[in-house]
Amino acid sequence: MTQTPEENKRKRKVEDSLPPIPDKQYFTISEVGDLCGVKPHVLRYWEQEFSQLKPAKRRGNRRYYQHKDVLMIRQIRTLLYDKGFTIEGARTQLTTDKEVIKTVHADATVKKNPC
Repeated sequence: MTQTPEENKRKRKVEDSLPPIPDKQYFTISEVGDLCGVKPHVLRYWEQEFSQLKPAKRRGNRRYYQHKDVLMIRQIRTLLYDKGFTIEGARTQLTTDKEVIKTVHADATVKKNPC
């Protein structure tokens, strides 16, 4: 699927506006919200809607997201906000498009273990 120059420009603008992901193992929900440009209540809702999002929960049910989770959230954000998918459409896109999931996990591994 080819994108028009306007779509490419808009995509780059959104990606450029998001801050880089720090080299940490775990992130709190507020940190992830800041890194991905969404509010914490949206992240909690997305956890219910997308089975791929499973943050670790520790004391007091606090959520701790890993680097791969942040990448997945950015992918979900792109599908919903930039490409105009519905929740159901984004869910289908993520579950049927195995390359997206493999890419997200591969990126997380590369960023976590640079050689």
